[in-house]
Amino acid sequence: MTAVRALVKMLGVCVLAGVLVAGVLFPAVGGLGLLSNQASATVDSVSSEIGTGLVPQTTVMLDKNGGTIATLWGDQRRTVVTGDQISTAMKAAIVSIEDKRFYEHAGVDYRGTARAFLSNASGNATQGASTLTQQYVKNYLLLVLATTDAERRQATETTPARKLREIRIALAVDKELGKDEILTRYLNLVPFGNGAYGIQAAAQTYFGINAVDLTVPQSAMLAGMVQSSSALNPYTNVQGVTDRRNTVLDTMRDNAIITASDADTLKATPLGVLADPGSPTNGCLGAGDSGFFCDYALSYLNGLNLKKADLGRGGYVIRTTLDPVVQASVKSAVNVDVPADRPNVANVMDVVQPGQDKHRVVAMASSRTYGFTANTAQTVQPMTYTPVGDGAGSVFKVFTTAAAMEQGMGTNAVLQTPNRIEVKGFGVGGAEGCPADSYCVQNYNGNYKPSYSITDALAQSPNTGFVDLITKVGVTPTVDMAVKLGMRSLATPASAPIEANPQRSVADKVKAENSASFTLGVNQVNMVELSNVGATLASSGMWCPPSPIESVTESTGAPVDIGEQACAQVVAPGLANTLTVALSQDDVNGTSANAARQVGWGYPTSGKTGTTNGYKSAAFLGFTNTLAGANIVFDDSPAPKGIRVAGFSPSSCGNLECGNITGGTTPAHTFYTALKPVIDAYGPVALPPTDPAFVNGSSTGNVPSVVGQDVTEATAALQALKFQVRQSTVTSGAARGTVLRQSVTGASVPGATVTLYASSGRSPVVQNPAPTADPPVQPAPVDPNAPPGQGGDAPPGPGGAGPPGQQNPNAPPA
Repeated sequence: MTAVRALVKMLGVCVLAGVLVAGVLFPAVGGLGLLSNQASATVDSVSSEIGTGLVPQTTVMLDKNGGTIATLWGDQRRTVVTGDQISTAMKAAIVSIEDKRFYEHAGVDYRGTARAFLSNASGNATQGASTLTQQYVKNYLLLVLATTDAERRQATETTPARKLREIRIALAVDKELGKDEILTRYLNLVPFGNGAYGIQAAAQTYFGINAVDLTVPQSAMLAGMVQSSSALNPYTNVQGVTDRRNTVLDTMRDNAIITASDADTLKATPLGVLADPGSPTNGCLGAGDSGFFCDYALSYLNGLNLKKADLGRGGYVIRTTLDPVVQASVKSAVNVDVPADRPNVANVMDVVQPGQDKHRVVAMASSRTYGFTANTAQTVQPMTYTPVGDGAGSVFKVFTTAAAMEQGMGTNAVLQTPNRIEVKGFGVGGAEGCPADSYCVQNYNGNYKPSYSITDALAQSPNTGFVDLITKVGVTPTVDMAVKLGMRSLATPASAPIEANPQRSVADKVKAENSASFTLGVNQVNMVELSNVGATLASSGMWCPPSPIESVTESTGAPVDIGEQACAQVVAPGLANTLTVALSQDDVNGTSANAARQVGWGYPTSGKTGTTNGYKSAAFLGFTNTLAGANIVFDDSPAPKGIRVAGFSPSSCGNLECGNITGGTTPAHTFYTALKPVIDAYGPVALPPTDPAFVNGSSTGNVPSVVGQDVTEATAALQALKFQVRQSTVTSGAARGTVLRQSVTGASVPGATVTLYASSGRSPVVQNPAPTADPPVQPAPVDPNAPPGQGGDAPPGPGGAGPPGQQNPNAPPA
């Protein structure tokens, strides 16, 4: 009976093999032909897709020197290697255990396939009996082409239709590709457990080596694990993996790949895997101190033509602009001043390299550690490239100055800086005692002079002069200047939404409210954008996006066009260069001079400090022709309080009255500390030449002399130049209405108020004194052209044309 059953079985195998061939070659024959027809509907297209060989791969992000910052993948960690990057032992092991006739058949082993059909049809355990080519097809359908649960089920279902489709595709693939190519693709595709897909990832995961260096026993272990990568895990099933490895070694012996003696020796050795799986951390969490930069690079690409989902599958090589030397210096500096675990205080700094064709982000760091651990030392909040803090304070005076220069003000103009200023129509609130309909500002302390040149005003930072300036220049032009110089997120829709306008931006809000406080930097600030403002000015007014990307290539090596925004000349080169020079006294005799001295800074630098009300944040913008950087120290708690510094070390002091931090303390100290060790590597540091047109200003920034003219005509002439005019009458015998003197002449600010002192047309009445024993001394003649208080009749009040006791911000200094 046993012989009869064997004969019947053999006949069944032969008949079924013939049926399979008929089903493959003649799809219209019978029921199997119908099933084959159903499968063949997509065979050609699937074969074409498989023919490309494209598989999900790990994307790698590199710094400017080629060092790895991070690796990224979706659900398959895989690095594709070429055939010559896989050891001969590995190729021999997988062929020996999975398909010993691999080099003999045409992609399908009909004897094995028929045997599997009979076994499955009889109700026995499912048998595969698939060739390596068939396995490659099945895994490709499952791991690459299937994107839904239904497609994944279809790729693994045990039906004749699925098997026939697999066979037909395997035949096509074997015909199109050579055996070595199929074997290489197979080894790059299949899963090996512990998140490793493909032989290179497996070699790294279990042995910490490359696939080309795999030995015979290592290859035998990995080849054996393909059968069931989840069950055969060397970290949870040592004995099972060892037994399976030894089975592979036995097949290699039987196929004369190794000797019997070698097989016995190798079977007695331990598995030799790493103590723990050698899997890298997926994404930016594995980037260490460069985590914030990594996150910015991904966000930057996601906003262009390369989405995060693509990066997880595409096997891209992202070459970034990160300079690891500058990055290390910046990270060290932010933590020297603010340790990572300092409660409620964070220190953030970014560095951008100026240029005419690209602005490269070379460093990006936070005092916080990039990570998820639930303590104050770690965060993944994008504080280095999204709006943070309570504002950059007086750093925003740069934008008011630039807007005024664009309207005609020269840097040799003089700002009037009374201790307090009250303006109407530019917001409300501010300093104590402010009328309900006004915006009031006072200087930081009472030590300011009554007026400053633009250069000195930028270095000393009196508040009142710049608030007065923005009322002359206009809030809208100032906001627009900030946006075009680099603060692009201010114009991002929905950044300051209201019910009536859900798409309203911060810029829209400030313009609608006509808020003069904008010049004092009261809005949250994006530090990479602020750094890029410095790069724009250092690039003679050429704006480029702050780019973290040098290039992106596909797994094939082909370049990827990520669609970066083009650079643009946003202000005149002369304006940018002249403003750069006007900002160059901050580290010499300005608000950051002490920090610069403490560090031993000795490079010509443009800079501006800033501090916000309540001392909740302070910032510094500094730049040279080679590097531009900005940093902010701020309370990063949900309820920010004041920050107090001791030396250059800040800490939260618990309320809004106890703070004392300024931009010239910790922020400036961090900047100078970070860049001093690295700046020489970027070339000579020098200031640009100034442009006389922006030093002297245009006609709208220079008040002409109208002395001797009729006051009506003089007023009209000044108003035509956009100046505001006040008139005051002076008792004088000169022709009535003749302008005797004026409060401002020469370089000034656009829209400045000029007071004209006009003759009353009547000489003063001189009272004859009562007789005395000695005749009185006669007074000297009155000079009608003398300034107030110097021989003529001064207007009331000690400060010019205002009422007694009030300083007129437009009056010349006494």
